Amino acid sequence: MAPLSSLTPQDPFGIEGPSTAALSDRSVEPITEKAEPQLPVTVTSELTTGESEVTVDDTSRIVAFDISGSLSSTIWGLGMGDRLVGRDQAASFPGIDDVEVVTSGGHAINVESVLALRPTVVLTDGSIGPRDVVEQIADAGVPLVVIPRAASFEGAAQQARDVGAALGLADEGELLAERILSEIEEVSATIDDHLVPAEGERLRMAFLYLRGGSGVYYLFGPGSGADDLVQRLGGVDVGTDQGWREYTPLTDEAIVAADPDLLLVMTKGLESAGGVDGLLSSKPALALTTAGQKRRIVDMADTDVLSFGPRSAGVLDALARAVYAPGEDS
Repeated sequence: MAPLSSLTPQDPFGIEGPSTAALSDRSVEPITEKAEPQLPVTVTSELTTGESEVTVDDTSRIVAFDISGSLSSTIWGLGMGDRLVGRDQAASFPGIDDVEVVTSGGHAINVESVLALRPTVVLTDGSIGPRDVVEQIADAGVPLVVIPRAASFEGAAQQARDVGAALGLADEGELLAERILSEIEEVSATIDDHLVPAEGERLRMAFLYLRGGSGVYYLFGPGSGADDLVQRLGGVDVGTDQGWREYTPLTDEAIVAADPDLLLVMTKGLESAGGVDGLLSSKPALALTTAGQKRRIVDMADTDVLSFGPRSAGVLDALARAVYAPGEDS
């Protein structure tokens, strides 16, 4: 694809119709071709019983799971992909298809599936549970490291450091963190300098989580990662502006009062609501907003849009194209 800086800037308030953001490159590039962990290492892990010291002395068989797949991509980025034997179903990038999936329904862990893989270390971030069930892995004698959740771009870099430290790759973790932040800053600067209007208002964006078949509709607010995403896209995060919680149930009053110019959604979530037409028909309040009237809904794959990790800059780049220059792919 052509560089982001070569796109023809459009008036973001004049664009109408939906668009889809897609990664131009789904691969995760390792920071090193041959990782050589320095073991053993002892790290702090947060369990339901409190903090505990966990010693990792073998990284030959790694299982990693979280709700967005970011841990697996970070491990891959550290050059440890060949040691990954178990993952969550959200982890999606070239080379990982043959790694066993140990989650079900996207939000639940199957302990038996994990232990059957004979892991030497397990990494998670607490976003998949239940937590007491996950801790049965530790009870079985497997080193279980709970990595702090990374729901931001800065968090993606810190996760690289934390995962690197847990796997005996502190130096590689720092290098990966620096690469993540450098790439994000480069894309962010291009968005601000080239795509966002130099003067005047900025697009008001709201991230909407949809599960139409289950009747689940949430507005994402501060701390969800959507706020950081919108800020980096040069927009105004409606969730922060309106004082929403991290995850707030959608109400007619809230969305009408917020009146976003653009909605960000996950692709499968939008499909579950019947697409753009089905969503606006089932939720008339959305149709009353500026975004609804202009049908300005940008969707991106569920496994990508909030998957803060080594591909963060690529996600930001893809969303910027869909928001500011839809249809201009080359």
